[in-house]
Amino acid sequence: MVTVGDTAPDFIAPLVDDDIKATSLEDHLEEGPVVLAFFPAAFSSTCTTEFCTFQDELTAFDELGTTVLGISTDTTYALERFRAENNLSIGLISDNNGEISNAYDVVDDFEHIAMWGIAQRSVFVVDVNGIVQYAWRAENPGQQPDYEAIIEAVDTLE
Repeated sequence: MVTVGDTAPDFIAPLVDDDIKATSLEDHLEEGPVVLAFFPAAFSSTCTTEFCTFQDELTAFDELGTTVLGISTDTTYALERFRAENNLSIGLISDNNGEISNAYDVVDDFEHIAMWGIAQRSVFVVDVNGIVQYAWRAENPGQQPDYEAIIEAVDTLE
């Protein structure tokens, strides 16, 4: 897994925001630090809770000049609907081919429901120089990130 001190792998992928367009990590780092929140599946209960919580905490991230991006292997169409149904203003990236999840080494298989190669719930804080300053990976699919620890990690960036 990519860890603290590593250069965050850049990527180009579809971003579901107010519309759908190609984006890269580098595009967002030009604006400030970035939180990359990988999640397994739009509309699952844990992922819905996670992104509604990130949405609730968005003011804190905005005040710190930080962009929060969700990344999953869902299609752009599923992510567009997920954003709309949960009133999310967070941009969501479709890693439908799994390249980003593989680059960050956060690929998971849910054998019990025959799903392979999905994004494992994990969070990375990347500073403006592209260096990972915080890395976390869920120990089980239902585990939520420590949102306060993520905000603190962003707050300590210079």
